[in-house]
Amino acid sequence: MSFKELIALIGLAALWGASFLFIRIAAPIFGPILTIEGRVSIAALALVLYLVITRKSLGFRKRWKQYIIIGALNAAIPFTLIATSALYLTASMSSILNSLTPLFTAIIVWGWLNESLSIRKWFGILVGVIGVVLLVGWSTIPFTKEIIIAIGLAVLSTISYGFAGVYAKKTFVDVAPISLAAGQQIAASILLIPFTIFNLPNTTSNFSLIPILAVLALALFCTAIAYLLYFYLIENVGPTKTLSVTFLIPVFGMIWGVLILNEKITMGMLVGFIVILVSVFLILDIKLPTKSKVLQHNEL
Repeated sequence: MSFKELIALIGLAALWGASFLFIRIAAPIFGPILTIEGRVSIAALALVLYLVITRKSLGFRKRWKQYIIIGALNAAIPFTLIATSALYLTASMSSILNSLTPLFTAIIVWGWLNESLSIRKWFGILVGVIGVVLLVGWSTIPFTKEIIIAIGLAVLSTISYGFAGVYAKKTFVDVAPISLAAGQQIAASILLIPFTIFNLPNTTSNFSLIPILAVLALALFCTAIAYLLYFYLIENVGPTKTLSVTFLIPVFGMIWGVLILNEKITMGMLVGFIVILVSVFLILDIKLPTKSKVLQHNEL
């Protein structure tokens, strides 16, 4: 991985980690649904503009049913669940819980595609469950009904991402990734319109520049630009190395939460975070370079 690609990877993690910060700022003001409608609709416009400039086709009419499904599973549903949970959870905890996505993806692949899981991956799943128990159980937050529901919604969002990943793998084999990104944002924005209409805020008196900028940043930086970085990395370093961004997103989620929102990082969060990362490492089956490969690389 070149220095340029490393910067792209860190930038992607920083942007996706910041999404939890911006949601935490915007959702309490605009409500979860309006916040996400703003995110996906503005991101859709930006990505479609990119497709027009680069003269790439979207093929939305041909695959509109598939786009509706992936738009629901990979954007509308998980984004809204995360935004709803952000009303009660810190950005730091939300970003850590989001790192469970590979765990549920592995389970869904096993159950849906009948692909066998190695002992290593089953052990990784078990470790992930332990990590969640530590993260939630060893926490200073009060376990009110709202907090418990919020944690459940955050976990459900990762399950939705898991189904989306498997569905995309089966359905969009011949579709350019950037077209898939634009199509799912368009579909998500359409799906959320009726829900947005019936969930508009009763008053605009508390609207201010900061939450508006948060939605714009969420759409343009954390969604549109982030997808461009993501597919740049997929093309240049491959999917396996790109998946290492999973380890960095919670790190930046916690950094932004501490720096911008003055959130506190507890020992339970750190321990749970580390255990969950070990789980992701096992599930993604990432191989560390052997000594011989390192020596061979150094000789080049």
